[in-house]
Amino acid sequence: MSITTEFLRRPLTTGAVAASSRRLAHAMTEGLGLERARIVVELGPGTGVFTDAILARLAPDARLVAVELNPVLAARLSATRRDTRLTVVGEPVDAVVSGLPWTVMPRERRGQILDAVTEVLAPGGRFTTFAYLHAAWTPPARHFTAELACRFDRLERSAVVWGNLPPAFVHRATQNP
Repeated sequence: MSITTEFLRRPLTTGAVAASSRRLAHAMTEGLGLERARIVVELGPGTGVFTDAILARLAPDARLVAVELNPVLAARLSATRRDTRLTVVGEPVDAVVSGLPWTVMPRERRGQILDAVTEVLAPGGRFTTFAYLHAAWTPPARHFTAELACRFDRLERSAVVWGNLPPAFVHRATQNP
């Protein structure tokens, strides 16, 4: 099973043609305070590259919820990760890390998911996701950035992660405390 195969089978729920790099996973998880987080949600963990980076930073008593809509990727993630910190919770979370394919999903669905993210974040909570550099100028990408700016109190963009295929950057958004 490869991420490329899953992309070809389900392009609307598998937005990547290649697995994200460890460098991008590092950029996605740095500066979030994951070491102090109690609860973290990851949307679209795919092959688990970001999941592994999150777990590497989490405290032993923290919890991580990973939501993957692709059944093949979800089954593989469950079968290969036996960390007891992977749990389901129904309370505000400190950080949400997303690898979802934002620019290929319908605008209404994207808005619903972003609304759900903002609802589950605790005051001062952080949301991080990435975008590919080559597509940053497209209307869907510009709309997505505008949607983030409307929903969060602070929005930052990382430097380009050139060591990813394709090159990407990270959106970091924060709710007011």
